Amino acid sequence: MSVSATNVKELREKTGAGMLDCKKALEEAFGDMTHAVEILRKRGVALAAKKASRTAADGTLGYYYNDGGKLAALLEVNCETDFVVKTDDFQDFVEKATRHLVQSKPGNLETFLNSKLGGGTVKDHLSNLVGKIGENIQVRRFELWGANPPKEKIGFYLHAGNKIGVLVRFSDPDGKLSDAFAKEVAMHVAAMNPQYVRKGEIPKDVLEKEKEICRAQMDDKKPADIREKILEGKLNKYLSDICLEDQIFVKDPQGKKSVVKCLQEVAPKARIEKFVRLQVGEGIK
Repeated sequence: MSVSATNVKELREKTGAGMLDCKKALEEAFGDMTHAVEILRKRGVALAAKKASRTAADGTLGYYYNDGGKLAALLEVNCETDFVVKTDDFQDFVEKATRHLVQSKPGNLETFLNSKLGGGTVKDHLSNLVGKIGENIQVRRFELWGANPPKEKIGFYLHAGNKIGVLVRFSDPDGKLSDAFAKEVAMHVAAMNPQYVRKGEIPKDVLEKEKEICRAQMDDKKPADIREKILEGKLNKYLSDICLEDQIFVKDPQGKKSVVKCLQEVAPKARIEKFVRLQVGEGIK
């Protein structure tokens, strides 16, 4: 059957699907708008399943940050190409999904994907987007943190291009930690990529493996006491490289003071409790 251009336009506005897809759906539904929407949604789900095996290592980070360090969120949405990242449809989905994340406060990714957003679920909107754009698009992970200023604070930093995002949680009994310094620590994490906050958090098996590597690098002809001193020096260097507190603070003008030393100078009782650093596509092969 023939369908009117007006109905095709209306269906396109409802679903965001292409004109030709809308026309075909209306013809298949014999002009029934509700049925046509259902047809397009099913096709979107089918296409999403078909493309799910394709690598989606590009993408962007949606974000939210309350200026007082009270609430912060990062949401990683992946796609296949940087071209798609820049499209209005992709950016609009990321913005809406991030806003919904902050409002709904889900406990995990599965709950978030199945939560109601507009006329469907987040997963439905994702399938529709795949159907419209034609790439594998995935919501991969999120971080949603709350704090109670002034005794708690969240430092936030988003690197240019929205490819690296960092959250750092501080306890600050005296309320002396400024938003600016908290952000600088988050910037440091983005740049230096530490693995732990402090030495006490490093698992024993990680330490033992590093000791094993260090011993293999040493000359076994040296006296035992010398080898132990060399081992201690190598291990301390390794720990200072991977622990946030011990790394040289990138914002220190002299390039000599550690992160924890600089923190103590501005807020003596403040403590870094945890951090997260999300990099788009990290670990995806």
